[in-house]
Amino acid sequence: MTTQDTTKSMTAIVCHAPKDYRVERVTKPQVRAHELVIRIAACGICASDCKCHSGAKMFWGGPSPWVKAPVIPGHEFFGYVEELGEGAAEHFGVKKGDRVIAEQIVPCGKCRYCKSGQYWMCEVHNIFGFQREVADGGMAEYMRIPPTAIVHKIPDGISLEDAAIIEPLACAIHTVNRGDIQLDDVVVIAGAGPLGLMMTQVAHLKTPKKLVVIDLVDERLELAREYGADVTINPKKDDALAIVQSLTENYGCDVYIETTGVPAGVNQGMDLIRKLGRFVEFSVFGAETTMDWSIIGDRKELDVRGAHLGPYCYPIAIDLLARGLVTSKGIVTHDFSLEEWDEAIKVANSLDSIKVLMKPAR
Repeated sequence: MTTQDTTKSMTAIVCHAPKDYRVERVTKPQVRAHELVIRIAACGICASDCKCHSGAKMFWGGPSPWVKAPVIPGHEFFGYVEELGEGAAEHFGVKKGDRVIAEQIVPCGKCRYCKSGQYWMCEVHNIFGFQREVADGGMAEYMRIPPTAIVHKIPDGISLEDAAIIEPLACAIHTVNRGDIQLDDVVVIAGAGPLGLMMTQVAHLKTPKKLVVIDLVDERLELAREYGADVTINPKKDDALAIVQSLTENYGCDVYIETTGVPAGVNQGMDLIRKLGRFVEFSVFGAETTMDWSIIGDRKELDVRGAHLGPYCYPIAIDLLARGLVTSKGIVTHDFSLEEWDEAIKVANSLDSIKVLMKPAR
């Protein structure tokens, strides 16, 4: 490859099909009017990326599959403004060299949800890293940011690792807010993966009466205690129902946040939550989930709430990180170059890691 060719190409991970992700040289994105090209500093591997890689049905099958390959994956990215198209500086309020992040969804701006301010439920629903109709994702050296993207600047004082968790932290904040946590609530967070540990930090800032975290990995439960959990439960060793009942005069928890991504987490929540409680579902499941649906209505009259993406929460996430109220320390455990993709996805799919970052080599 000639020097001239090199300046027009870049290294990227390209998703072709389940378990068929390749490190390739591809054309570097070209900036157009009201667009940015950013140089990627880091891109996290999300649990949804792992499930997509493994071939989970919701990503590849069904009436409305998420993935339209070939596509460069990655929605947990941030980087530096490299090029600005005509009018982009004024459009986004940024300049060359600024450290920026774009929200994971690229709203169409035309559907009923976008027009009403509920852009995170956009009917078109283009998300970076799953479809390239608007733009590819962040597992590459460079990335194009289209005009309808929502861009935020990242202060210089925030570390690389903290900046890399802004996207999942925004999701965690939205999820916790959906729980409408009150001062006298007993809150249970099921799952102490990256999102669950961020939700623990955010829920702790809400100062509930008791904050309980459930997971099967003791090391993650230890981190949860460091982040503010009052009680941790490992269902392999502990009786979760007995413990939660002992904290609530046998009524059950007021708020249950499900972020395990496995069906058992849903059924567990239906047992642990009290009548008239608030059940918040965040997870992306790799398999269908079944339960006794009558619990929601006939037995407990639950308030079941979904949580999707991180709308209006990126500035909050950036502020919490800037003030040191939330941290990536303990959560970001590994980083790999793009060329080390095969090892990176293997580690991300294991219990040896919590959050894995891809860092383009410089």
